[in-house]
Amino acid sequence: MDFLVIIAILIITIIIIRIVYRINIKQIKQIGENNKELDEIVRRYPSNIEICKSILKKLNNEKVKIQEDKEANNCLYIAVSDKILIANMRDSFTRIQTIAHECLHSVQDRRILLFNFIYSCFYLVLFCALILLGLFELFPNKILILCIYIILSYIYYFVRSYLENDAMIKAKFLAKEYMEEQNISNKEEIEDIIQEYDKLNSFGIKTINYSLFSNTITKTIILSLIFLVK
Repeated sequence: MDFLVIIAILIITIIIIRIVYRINIKQIKQIGENNKELDEIVRRYPSNIEICKSILKKLNNEKVKIQEDKEANNCLYIAVSDKILIANMRDSFTRIQTIAHECLHSVQDRRILLFNFIYSCFYLVLFCALILLGLFELFPNKILILCIYIILSYIYYFVRSYLENDAMIKAKFLAKEYMEEQNISNKEEIEDIIQEYDKLNSFGIKTINYSLFSNTITKTIILSLIFLVK
């Protein structure tokens, strides 16, 4: 009965937050993909790697390794190897802000970055281990284990959300500075791009926070279901 109540509360929580935040993945994709005019403007800028190098120079962090993967769909900063992986996004006007976002990750507090990497791996392994142990009914106090897991989930969400929010909020301003310094676009074109970045971020920041939070809740629901039936 206890686990049924927990599951119900968690499901209701996800639904309420989704409604309040007005999460709409399709709308974000439409903003990022359906602006051919801005795509043409940003296409005049240098290659993704050159943009990345220029932004890293602005941040006084030119030691970061840069690699472009044309098969990838998402950009990524890997803290352990201090490397930025750039996806195939040459034709998207969002590429400057996206690259700025990953460059900003590279100058965040390294202790937090490494902790996030290690803890994220630990959190995933722990989840898999708890599933196996739960299936074999090796827990004398399942409620206590679930409470501990929820606390550990808070830590995961707190660290990840801080790193992502920090980079997302600053990326627009860094991208604007870069474009102004390049003198490739006029003031009106840059303002048009920044306005679209604002629209994208207004949905994107809420979405990434919801995604991180719902990810931890979904894992908790799965564990609760296992503990309920075993």
